Amino acid sequence: MTSAAQLPTSTGSTFQLAQIEQDLQSLTDNDPLRKAQGVYITVHGHFYQPPRENPYLDAIERQPSATPFHDWNERIHWECYRPNAFARVLNDKGELLGIVNNYEYMSFNIGPTLMSWLERYDRSVYQRILEADAKSSERLNGHGNAIAQVYNHIIMPLANERDKYTQIRWGKADFKSRFGRDPEGIWLAETAIDYPTVEALISEGIRFIVLAPSQAQRCRPFPTENDPHPAWHEVGGNQIDPTRPYRCYLKPTLNSTSSPLSVNKTTSSATTEEDLPYIDIFFYDGPISRDMGFSDVVYSSHHFAGRVGAAIRGDHRPAQLISVATDGETFGHHKKGTEKTIAYAFIGEFPRHGWTVTNFAHYLSLNPPSWEVELKSVTAWSCAHGVDRWQDDCGCGGEGGVWHQKWRRPLRDALNWLRDQLVAVYEEHGGKLFKDPWLARDEYIEILRDRSAANVTRFLSRHQTHKLTATEQIDALQLLEMQRHSLFMFTSCGWFFEELSRPEGTQILRYASRALELAGDVAGVQLEQGFLKRLGLAPSNVEDFRHGAEIYRQLVLTAQIGFRQVAAHYAITSLFDNHSSNSNNLSTQDRSDPLETYQKRVYCYTANELDYQMQRMGALTMVVGHLKLVSEITWESENLVFAVLHLGGWDFHCCIQQFTGRRDYSLLKERLFTSLQQASAAQAILVMTQIFGDEAFSLQNLFAEERHRIMGLLSQETLTRLDQLYTQTYRENYGVIMAFHRDGLTVPQELQVAAEIALGYRCMTTLRSLEQDIAEPQLSWNHVLELEAIATEAKHLRCQLNIPEGQQILEQLIVRLLWQLLHDVNGSFNTDIQRLEKLIDVGYQLNLGICLEKAQELYFSCLHSQIAPLCLNNISSTTESTQCRQWLKLGQKLAVDVSLILKKLP
Repeated sequence: MTSAAQLPTSTGSTFQLAQIEQDLQSLTDNDPLRKAQGVYITVHGHFYQPPRENPYLDAIERQPSATPFHDWNERIHWECYRPNAFARVLNDKGELLGIVNNYEYMSFNIGPTLMSWLERYDRSVYQRILEADAKSSERLNGHGNAIAQVYNHIIMPLANERDKYTQIRWGKADFKSRFGRDPEGIWLAETAIDYPTVEALISEGIRFIVLAPSQAQRCRPFPTENDPHPAWHEVGGNQIDPTRPYRCYLKPTLNSTSSPLSVNKTTSSATTEEDLPYIDIFFYDGPISRDMGFSDVVYSSHHFAGRVGAAIRGDHRPAQLISVATDGETFGHHKKGTEKTIAYAFIGEFPRHGWTVTNFAHYLSLNPPSWEVELKSVTAWSCAHGVDRWQDDCGCGGEGGVWHQKWRRPLRDALNWLRDQLVAVYEEHGGKLFKDPWLARDEYIEILRDRSAANVTRFLSRHQTHKLTATEQIDALQLLEMQRHSLFMFTSCGWFFEELSRPEGTQILRYASRALELAGDVAGVQLEQGFLKRLGLAPSNVEDFRHGAEIYRQLVLTAQIGFRQVAAHYAITSLFDNHSSNSNNLSTQDRSDPLETYQKRVYCYTANELDYQMQRMGALTMVVGHLKLVSEITWESENLVFAVLHLGGWDFHCCIQQFTGRRDYSLLKERLFTSLQQASAAQAILVMTQIFGDEAFSLQNLFAEERHRIMGLLSQETLTRLDQLYTQTYRENYGVIMAFHRDGLTVPQELQVAAEIALGYRCMTTLRSLEQDIAEPQLSWNHVLELEAIATEAKHLRCQLNIPEGQQILEQLIVRLLWQLLHDVNGSFNTDIQRLEKLIDVGYQLNLGICLEKAQELYFSCLHSQIAPLCLNNISSTTESTQCRQWLKLGQKLAVDVSLILKKLP
């Protein structure tokens, strides 16, 4: 066969081709991305948030402690996840030199529950994360930066065997559905591990994991001909060398379980150690990782690189890896602005030292282990007592010993008991519906990723023992949901801190509550009393609760939601929906025609409005309707009748009952609307009570999001009157206020407040008008000038305008105008860019704390693709030259470094 070097070419001789191949081989030999040589750096970020969704609504409700953000996911997102996707590299003037996607350079895992939230909340950041893995894979010979995570962060050594496997399988499947490839490595919650967990990981095809150096017991080099029996080195006190990977064999003496679930049972037949199943392990550098979390080393790229450099071994080995690991939230959330530090370290400091930025999988492909390691029996990175932090009063997480954690063991015992009871329910009832109930549970991740009816139907068809009836389909989905919540109730955060009644502990109890409820629905079993009895043994540090059972009664049972609450929520909020807002006194909306069914999504429910009628009598408004609610999760449904009486202001009286037929419903409507004709609220409520019973819902029973929205709507008229009153007071006393300022006296608080509220009201009115007229150049220009006048007036009167909504409107308008300027070829460039510049100036003058990061990113994304070519190509006219300078001036206004382009202009 002819060799490649002998093939004829059209561009040169055989000798030339051979020389080219030799040169290419030389390049490969000297390429640290293809051959292990030199120093490699891996910074791993463990990005994770616990599942925070209300188990009844499948949505995160407002968390006041995260103010001004909606919840902690959102807050940390804006402080960490988004900044790392768009990390700034700045010059010494604070101007933007570059935007780095840190996920493209750091090794990372992002918990599936967090990734699901990111996918829904900020698609652009979600896509940046996926792109980062793809680009790192392209750069690092097919090895992407992302690794998987056990699904909802349970402590694996404390999980039963089936839960171990499901956690791994869900984590792998979720990962593959997002990144389009199988994970090579996986992150274990709290890096908690034991040998049964090692066995499960090996069985599921995981190639490597990352652990703390304290988790190793002893290690030794692989046997060689010269040294067939190398000595073991005890490294139990953090002495293990973290600059190399290790191989951990699953030996019969270390594997203490015999698992019916494992698929790679080879330990018994292995003849040599090389034949044993194994997993490779990286131990991160403990001292540097601790410094990242607890010192100021990551506030400076130079200091960070110096700290990393100090860990390099000078023993002339061909290659070594300096790997560090910490919570990903360190970069930007725990330590503000440090996403910029690591961004510059990745693209500046590390390359300057000649170090190669890589990830674990890539390094493993270049430099497989030459050492073996054995692990301590049960360990984790955040507990010095094995895994007692999640089952005993070990002192970890005790906040200085002020509070005990005696509740941990009873909580663990109670949840283990409940899990086992739910296993029995699942096997008995699931066995009638699923060919293999546990395989169905393992593959339920497919539904968690896609709850569309078509996908659920395909899933059930594949797993069912027979063609399921509609009722059996509901039972099947309820059983699977019961198991999902059974897994979620073991989320590690519930034990991590000092008190059970914290939000983390309450959340896992809510998952337990939902699992209990679903078990009762399917099997009719009553497990709650047995669970409460065991929870009662968990002492609380808070006197008002005393023990876990009381926490459950006060914080968990009160949060339960059923179809009636959802219907009441729908009914009350319908008074403020567009579809019913045009009803006049005594008018009727009849939606009894099925072809005209009004459909709306209420969290994880689909509301099908089969009939809706509204009548008004003076200040009273009454709505009566027929509603079919369907759970998108379990496919349960209920036909309900609702009636709402709005007495004006904050006062609502809402009643719900089952739909018992059209005739009964028609009579019910007639009685209710007849009672309204008397224009007596007392009479209407009396009739409602006679028909529906004593149970009633009010504004207080609405889910928080909608309650807050309606409170805002109901307050609007009052606030508008107050704004007008303050404006009048301000105008009448403008001269007095100026006199106080002129003479250097403190303005009376009442007058200063009036001025700030009046100017804030005027500013918001102008901003809303600008938002509406933004497409009209002259109108919008007038609004911008009005904002400038308001800013000048506020400055003279030393007013601080407190209008967060105004800040958001301004930021959005600036991005909108910039996008239009960059992409609308039919626009008037000079007018549009002047308007944009003026609006940016006004935004700063109003002192609202506007953030121009999105506008900056948009400008920067077009700087090299559109703006620089326009400016650096042959400019043929004065108009083009002027336009270029205007573009660059805009960049300066957005704090983007355009100095290099400016220098090249004629």
